[in-house]
Amino acid sequence: MNSIFERNLANYAELAVKIGVNIQPNQYLYIAASIEVAPFVQKITKIAYENGAKQVFVDYTDDIIARTRYELADEDSFDFFPPWKVQEREWLAEQGAAFMSIVSQSPDLLAGIDAKKIATAQKAAGVALNKYRQYVQADKISWTVIAAPSEQWASKVFSELPKEKQVDALWDAIFKATRSDLENPVKAWADHNDNLHEKVDYLNNKKYAKLHYTAPGTDLTIELPKGHLWCGAGSVNEKGDEFMANMPTEEVFTVPHKDGVNGYVSSTKPLSYGGNIIDNFKVTFENGRIVNVEAEQGEEVLKNLVATDEGSHYLGEVALVPFQSPISQSNILFYNTLFDENASNHLAIGSAYAFCLEGGKTMSSEELLANGLNQSITHVDFMIGSDQMNIDGITEAGTAEPVFLNGNWAF
Repeated sequence: MNSIFERNLANYAELAVKIGVNIQPNQYLYIAASIEVAPFVQKITKIAYENGAKQVFVDYTDDIIARTRYELADEDSFDFFPPWKVQEREWLAEQGAAFMSIVSQSPDLLAGIDAKKIATAQKAAGVALNKYRQYVQADKISWTVIAAPSEQWASKVFSELPKEKQVDALWDAIFKATRSDLENPVKAWADHNDNLHEKVDYLNNKKYAKLHYTAPGTDLTIELPKGHLWCGAGSVNEKGDEFMANMPTEEVFTVPHKDGVNGYVSSTKPLSYGGNIIDNFKVTFENGRIVNVEAEQGEEVLKNLVATDEGSHYLGEVALVPFQSPISQSNILFYNTLFDENASNHLAIGSAYAFCLEGGKTMSSEELLANGLNQSITHVDFMIGSDQMNIDGITEAGTAEPVFLNGNWAF
């Protein structure tokens, strides 16, 4: 390993701890990661303890073992999710722990596996972890999602490179996307946070009633609920501690009104979901509900996603990302939503974030639903942005104002 790589890796681990979860003295930290990236987890753990963590709990997964289960386990075993894992997360959340997910899964991990098995397992996890998800979506806890390369993921992204160079290339791309390669990455993130909040403040002052999207294959109107809030970059948990939920992040986002989505929208990047790729797909809505999906690749997986529960037939997030964002301009297709969603406008199928509504953090599920926020055991982002997309904000009076022109901010 060269000295530049080691410096960038140390910067990245420090960002994950200090900016991502913003670990506090005497706070528990839970890390979910692949065994393949254990050395990086060890580095993060050391920094967490140096910054006062009470104890670090690591939940390792293994992609090979995961696929072996899908290949050989009985079909009736996939509706089981370990209750002790549910209890662990819920107990830690109740203690105010911070949660870090390090994604590295191969986009093709479960290619060729029966889509029904995948759908059953995803639903079982969603149902079991629903209470924990509510902690996350109301910002009651500090949480962050970051990434580290696996060999299989790197070979998908950089298939044109010799095998021995693929992982290093993906590390470099991650460092650039997370600003870990800069001289002072902590300050760079503070500046980036300020820039995103300028867009957030503008949109919150406008209080648009609707957004109208037009692009090749897209003509979509999304109603926004009264009291909706645009958010971006840093968040604040119920104790008042700041954290960064995604690293990288280039988006500003809010919630749609569950019943107020009409028209059709086409994907512009592949979606990696459930160990499969879903690509070149179109989704049609009537009064908020998804009434039709078509996909050139992964259509059955997409249909099973939409059929997860009643709420998975509706949207839970509207996110704006300019085509000129750094990740988009890198021209790298990561086949990973954490990165690809930050290169493109996107929407999310499933549950809405309670903190994107005035007073939403303290509302009951019934109150959130009454205010137009969707509820589901799943939340899956898919990318729709391009340099040909225009978005108008529609005021209460019906006036259309440009928000995006040719894929970039119009203000």
